Amino acid sequence: MAVVIQKAMDKPSIPYRVNRIKAQLGNVLIQDRVALYRQLNRLHKKDSNARAEALSRIEASLKRALVKRETHLSNIPKPCYPHTELPILAKKEAIIDAISNYRVVVIAGETGSGKTTQIPKFCIEAGRGRSGIIGCTQPRRIAAITVARRIAEELGCPNGGPVGHKIRFDDKSQSNSVIKIMTDGILLAETLSDRWMNAYDTLIIDEAHERSLNIDFILGLLRNLLPKRRDLKVIITSATIDTDKFANAFNNAPIIEVSGRLYPVETRYQPPDADDPETLVEMAGRAVTKLLHQSVDGDMLVFMPTEQDIRDSCEFLGNKHGSRVDVLPLFGRLSSRDQTRVFKSSAKRKIIVATNIAETSITLPGIHYVVDTGLARISRYTPRTRTTALPVVPISKSSADQRKGRCGRVADGICVRLYSKEDYEERPLYTPPEILRANLAEVILRMIALRLGEITQFPFIDGPDPRSINDGIGLLMELGAIKKGARNYQLTARGRLMARLPMDPRLARMLIEADAGKVLPELTVIAAVLSIQDPRERPMEKQAEADSAHAEFNHPDSDFLTLLQIWRVYHQPIKTGASQGQLRRFCRKKFLSYRRMREWRDIHRQLCRMLNDARLSAKSLPPFETLTPKKNERFSKQYAQIHRAILSGYLSNIAFKREGPYYLATREREVMIHPGSGIFETAGQWVVAAEMVQTSRLFARCAANVLPEWIEAVGKDLCKFSHLNPHWERGQGKVVVSEQVSLYGLILAAHRK
Repeated sequence: MAVVIQKAMDKPSIPYRVNRIKAQLGNVLIQDRVALYRQLNRLHKKDSNARAEALSRIEASLKRALVKRETHLSNIPKPCYPHTELPILAKKEAIIDAISNYRVVVIAGETGSGKTTQIPKFCIEAGRGRSGIIGCTQPRRIAAITVARRIAEELGCPNGGPVGHKIRFDDKSQSNSVIKIMTDGILLAETLSDRWMNAYDTLIIDEAHERSLNIDFILGLLRNLLPKRRDLKVIITSATIDTDKFANAFNNAPIIEVSGRLYPVETRYQPPDADDPETLVEMAGRAVTKLLHQSVDGDMLVFMPTEQDIRDSCEFLGNKHGSRVDVLPLFGRLSSRDQTRVFKSSAKRKIIVATNIAETSITLPGIHYVVDTGLARISRYTPRTRTTALPVVPISKSSADQRKGRCGRVADGICVRLYSKEDYEERPLYTPPEILRANLAEVILRMIALRLGEITQFPFIDGPDPRSINDGIGLLMELGAIKKGARNYQLTARGRLMARLPMDPRLARMLIEADAGKVLPELTVIAAVLSIQDPRERPMEKQAEADSAHAEFNHPDSDFLTLLQIWRVYHQPIKTGASQGQLRRFCRKKFLSYRRMREWRDIHRQLCRMLNDARLSAKSLPPFETLTPKKNERFSKQYAQIHRAILSGYLSNIAFKREGPYYLATREREVMIHPGSGIFETAGQWVVAAEMVQTSRLFARCAANVLPEWIEAVGKDLCKFSHLNPHWERGQGKVVVSEQVSLYGLILAAHRK
């Protein structure tokens, strides 16, 4: 009996073991600490035997967490700094002190100050990164990769070790990474499984001045989260920023300003001559020629508003100065191979002609001179018409200053502005944030899924327009994703599934409809390609060859099926075991972007995984021949099912041909099939498009022929049914009426009943 009593006394009681665990929770990473707390809080729900077993498992988890923290601490690199005298290093001690003493710090650093690469190291010196990862968001993937590589190089560690990066389909971070550079989209995606962002003890939101939807959403989440996460530090950095607005949003956070340029930049104004009108290309060409004659070295950066302007400028400058310089384009749709050319050294002086993609994020070496047209193409969504306009508009002062800041980093610089000083002074200070000019349906869906409350109450830096909110809600209602609850909007069963797919809600709706119509494999391929830039390439010097190569893919009735055909043709060499080199050559021959084709495949693979998790199986594609209609049929059954699914997502993008032109169904606006569409000359009476874009006029992009009965079947809940002309049919012995079916005011069909 005495032995039994002694053994019982030797074994600690459950309360003692629980307290011992709690005492050590401060020595583990935040993410593990939260998980262990949750497990401890569930102990009281178990009986005594189950409680003892669960406690043993928690103690084992604690041991692993303690080892994990020790490994993490040993992985923290010692900060070291480049020999180059970066402007931000002059403020190093002030920034470290602010990070140590404040929850939020706003750092306004001009282009070239070194803020992006040095602040994560300042965080380490301030004691951050010991309980979680130091996360740093970037608006662009190429910036995330290059920044991570640069920091790793400066710290003398391999990329993917203590310093990692994570972008879509490329994760070079590890569980013991100390610094993690990622796109803002990746951080948002992580909130679906980690709402409190417990993996991080510090978050750096870089390039906040870009004010994309993702950036504004992250800042709103952090404003809600900071009162709950007392251990989290936030650093907001930007090149040009409305510092007071950001500081006020975060309880008067301290502001540290850092100069950027190391060398002076002369600003010259060269406005157009009213008596001798020139095109934009001619004006820029004249400015470039003058700079070339006045200097013997140094590369130039010319900002143009559109892709076509860039192509025209490259041709103009190439013809005029081709033997003396390398003229290189830079824009978003450019192939990866051509984009990398701007970073490589050249025996000749380089003239880089770019869109506003070169304003921030991407650092172009060796730029001594900037020619700024003062214009940019900036997208704007109009809720009333549900169309996206891409007008060319004057840039803001901050964007003009950004462009000027691209020179003066390696030597004295000159910025030539092709507009007057008075014009510059009259421009708005900042570009309107994307949340004020974008479709908000995806943001609203995500907020409802995360149970973040009313969008009107969410702490955005700038609240969205009520009309945009109403339009986003209306679109989600149209898609059947949400319903009106007793107090607020709630997700439907379909909406919950849509919220799990990180994509435009219209594409998610299409996939759900495709599963019901047994065409999910086809729509998974189509939805994936609609999430990226068009994979087809059309180089300036080979436009006719590219058009000829692309013609073999064209489907006479549907641009969507043209994209499906590109997918099929691309996969033929893959099925026969082609190497990566052979695939590159294949893409070059067919004028396809190898990088975008890989991105298409990666998105498709990810979609298939998500669909499988949702118990929707996107198996391999059936033979293409099944899309061929039977005799006396206009469209095959498979064609009909595919386009019914497309209609379910783009019901408001249907257009009807009336006496020549097409009219957009929702707002009775005239619309034109885009000349680049494969159905430009074969479009029927009814079409559906993936995009309605306003440029020189309203264009329907990526379009297909459809039948009104498909529209009626898909949109039956939105259709209006009118009964007209009731009369007695003597032969039938009953009253007969005509039923008219309309959608958005357009008559789809008339039946007799």
